[in-house]
Amino acid sequence: MPDAFDLIVLGAGPGGYVAAIRAAQLGLKVACVEKRPTLGGTCLNIGCIPSKALLESSELYHLAQARFQHHGIQVGKLGLDLPRMLQRKDQVVKSLTDGVAFLFKKNRITPFTGYGRLVGPGKVQVKPEKGATTDLEAKHILLATGSEPTPLKPLPFDGKYLVSSTEALAFDKVPEHLIVVGAGYIGLELGSVWARLGSKVTVLEFLPKILPQNDGEVAELLHKSLVKQGIAFRLEHMVTGHSVKNDQVTVEFENAGKKQTIAGDRVLVAVGRRGCIDGIGLEEAGVKVDAKTGKVQVDEHFQTTAAGVYAIGDLIAGPMLAHKASEEGIALAEYLAGQKPHVNYGTIPSAIYTAPELAAVGLTEEQVKAAGTAYRVGKFPFSANGRAKCMDQTEGLVKVIADATTDRILGVHILGPRASELIAEAVTAMEFNASAEDIARICHAHPTLAEAVWEASRAAWTVALHA
Repeated sequence: MPDAFDLIVLGAGPGGYVAAIRAAQLGLKVACVEKRPTLGGTCLNIGCIPSKALLESSELYHLAQARFQHHGIQVGKLGLDLPRMLQRKDQVVKSLTDGVAFLFKKNRITPFTGYGRLVGPGKVQVKPEKGATTDLEAKHILLATGSEPTPLKPLPFDGKYLVSSTEALAFDKVPEHLIVVGAGYIGLELGSVWARLGSKVTVLEFLPKILPQNDGEVAELLHKSLVKQGIAFRLEHMVTGHSVKNDQVTVEFENAGKKQTIAGDRVLVAVGRRGCIDGIGLEEAGVKVDAKTGKVQVDEHFQTTAAGVYAIGDLIAGPMLAHKASEEGIALAEYLAGQKPHVNYGTIPSAIYTAPELAAVGLTEEQVKAAGTAYRVGKFPFSANGRAKCMDQTEGLVKVIADATTDRILGVHILGPRASELIAEAVTAMEFNASAEDIARICHAHPTLAEAVWEASRAAWTVALHA
């Protein structure tokens, strides 16, 4: 007889494992199917966590090279132990994936290793790499299989010369010339890692600007900063092909109608991600996928077009972010338990871990203009912030966009030190429909980076004090 559960989750990433834990906390009998031998999905194994570990290590290396002397610290001859750096990254990953396994055990969640597939109403078949299949049954099934790198036809992944973010997290040596195709957050983050460690990095982008989803003014400031750091950008370049010879990759592209080439020893293809929907039985189960977007169709409760089957995270519409998937997983678990949860998609933050970092929540200035909303903008540079000066990290600014009539905060964009942490105040404020005046009237500790958020809010409401 098949094993019976209240909920079967396909995928143990930030959406799936969080949904499984929350459902178990609420009293449901839960199983979770994961193709990898370790839990945590792309994020913990080959995405968010290992990339941030390398970003942190490479930033420390860069600071020791270029900035420690400003603080009166003499380090002598500096060396790079890349194997040790990669080992540390792997240790961080293991500690966190082990942590998820502990939480599964603590909450009595039954894990299954293998490929899960819908095989009938309320039925899932799990096929491991080796051995017999396992049949499972449940009243509810959650699809949380995440996403994978989107391939680019002229540059098919080969795992050595033409690589995805997975391989770019584990190069056995620092590339002499790394070509990055795609100026989104993945390309910029991993390009930054290897540039700090000594690579020449060239970014090829089809569009006329980097980070097209971000506020244009702030993205342009980051672009200029990365150029100063030595990363070269070639915008409006369409890749058309490649060739490999003598351990070198030559990428062919067109710009303004002219055919050109560029050669490097590794090419990172980072043009986006797509949902992992192949082979999980969607069509047979009656789960509809939007033909244009490739996204699974769901209603406001994450219900797909198949009864009892739900989907969250990168499989459905919305930003492809780990924390967005987690919020949806929690909401789905609580809904199944009879509660009435809600996900506010207008206050989901984003963060890009370059140096300086870029974080944002809400609308960009371009979006506010397009909506025809009257608005005010308040800005405050980190060059005028006392804590940033003490840290010797004064690049960037905080930008607050507020409704001109109501003063309600519409969007906050931060480029600067610890932006990924600072954005939380803006998220909290917007979640409670705060105005720029509300943040401006909150007492902020001095000296802190958060004072820049306070000053930008003052500027959007009336006028900044220290600018």
